[in-house]
Amino acid sequence: MKSDIQIAQKANLKHISEVAKKLSIPEEDLEYYGKYKAKLSDELWEKIKDRPDGKLILVTAINPTPAGEGKTTTTIGLGQALGKMNIKSVVALREPSLGPCFGIKGGAAGGGYAQVVPMEDLNLHFTGDFHAVTSANNLLAAMLDNHIHQGNELNIDPNQIVWKRCVDINDRVLRNIVVGLGRKADGVVREDHFVITVASEIMAVLCLAENMEDLKERLGRIVVAYTYDGKPVFAKDLKAVGAMAALLKDAMKPNLIQTLENTPAIVHGGPFANIAHGCNSIRATKMALKLADVVVTEAGFGADLGAEKFLNIKCRAAGIKPDAVVLVATIRALKYNGGIPKTEFSAENLDALKKGIVNLEKHIENVQKFGIPVVVALNRFMTDTPAEIDFVRHFCEERNCEFSLCEVWEKGGKGGIDLAEKLLKTMEEKQSNYKPLYDLNLPIKEKIEIIAKEIYGAGKVTYDPAADSAIKKLEELGYGNLPICMAKNQYSLSDDPSKLGRPTGFTVNIREVYVSAGAGFVVAITGTMMTMPGLPKIPAAEKIDVDENGRIVGLF
Repeated sequence: MKSDIQIAQKANLKHISEVAKKLSIPEEDLEYYGKYKAKLSDELWEKIKDRPDGKLILVTAINPTPAGEGKTTTTIGLGQALGKMNIKSVVALREPSLGPCFGIKGGAAGGGYAQVVPMEDLNLHFTGDFHAVTSANNLLAAMLDNHIHQGNELNIDPNQIVWKRCVDINDRVLRNIVVGLGRKADGVVREDHFVITVASEIMAVLCLAENMEDLKERLGRIVVAYTYDGKPVFAKDLKAVGAMAALLKDAMKPNLIQTLENTPAIVHGGPFANIAHGCNSIRATKMALKLADVVVTEAGFGADLGAEKFLNIKCRAAGIKPDAVVLVATIRALKYNGGIPKTEFSAENLDALKKGIVNLEKHIENVQKFGIPVVVALNRFMTDTPAEIDFVRHFCEERNCEFSLCEVWEKGGKGGIDLAEKLLKTMEEKQSNYKPLYDLNLPIKEKIEIIAKEIYGAGKVTYDPAADSAIKKLEELGYGNLPICMAKNQYSLSDDPSKLGRPTGFTVNIREVYVSAGAGFVVAITGTMMTMPGLPKIPAAEKIDVDENGRIVGLF
């Protein structure tokens, strides 16, 4: 059986100008990065902005497990299936981070015969957007420390600096560091921290900004520190906004590539959903809606994270709403949630399936709370038995949502035709009555508790003293009316990754709370969630190489 990268490297790619023609994009609005990648010009938006929007499909999933759910694969395969049905479609995705590519998770270009290509380019440097975000983030950090070194005119308290440096690699030793060691000329000694680039507020700003004017406004609002008397210091106070915007100018433009079946794919931005807001850029999604009749997009990890943030943060900011949601699950993952180990996935086990399917049930209920029709896509594996498939089908139909057996990994777009047909039927028969889960004017704690209790199933929420103090301070500063971005592990509905299935009545603990004023949300960190992951004992990087012909091998 061929690996994903072997399939991708045998793909019959079309020149990106040919792919653009499917969306009627003029050649003058393409900024080429070789033959198979292009950025979409700012001028293109002015030409298409008054067109009616196409339909918007959000693909999400149950809580991820070691078995893998295939959410991105399903997203891409569905886009390919719509293309086979002669529907003008486009896939809108996030860009992969180098962290998981070299860590444990691998890349994020789909899999099997449902991939976006060129796969190696996308998973590695792509068009340099992440490098631009990293540079802008660290320029701000450098200007902040330089200001303090040069006399500290703004009266910044070095013990209340909240801006962190970033790098797009899993590097645990950078989580907590000391900077400024050495001579007096080497800066002021203080504690500092790194986050992974996808957790940087600059990434969130890039993904939520509508245009250059909005980008600069958001960059200026970023809180970098507090003064000795407790007043916030902003990026604009350091006169850093113009230079940061210059670094991000090209990164603001969405990227156009293609799937294995030459379906257009707009890929842009990449915040993680477990430690950030988890959605591709507003610019990419809104542009896609003007260019196609159906847009298939995804949100990171399970519906408790990515979909919740897409619906409570991104949809509000962008003024958009999904027409339907595809919820991806696998028999193997459901059995894992029922308590069986990975070694027993291949054997039929209806008892484990019945125990574990409550995880799917909770995610169906959660999506329906937002007023959006749901279609469950069961990503099929060879070991799935007819009895197991029938059990999941009946379970979904009893809960008023369509069910589709999805085979895009093996068959590409052809394996997603049934899902595409069920989706079109659902959108025709059921109207989306999207509504956010909470009112923005509620107190911060009340919004956190609505998410924890309504989406996760928690019994109560507790707050560390530092988080409690931070919430009071943020409300005093006028940030109480922002949406909440929860940083939570992706493996469980709770803040404890070992609690599988559908835990109830548990306590969620909020360890830290801070404002991302530029992005426009308040971040609440639960449990032991880290904004800088570490590498596993055997990193995926150990298997990646370049052969004698200059071809990259070992990516997955």
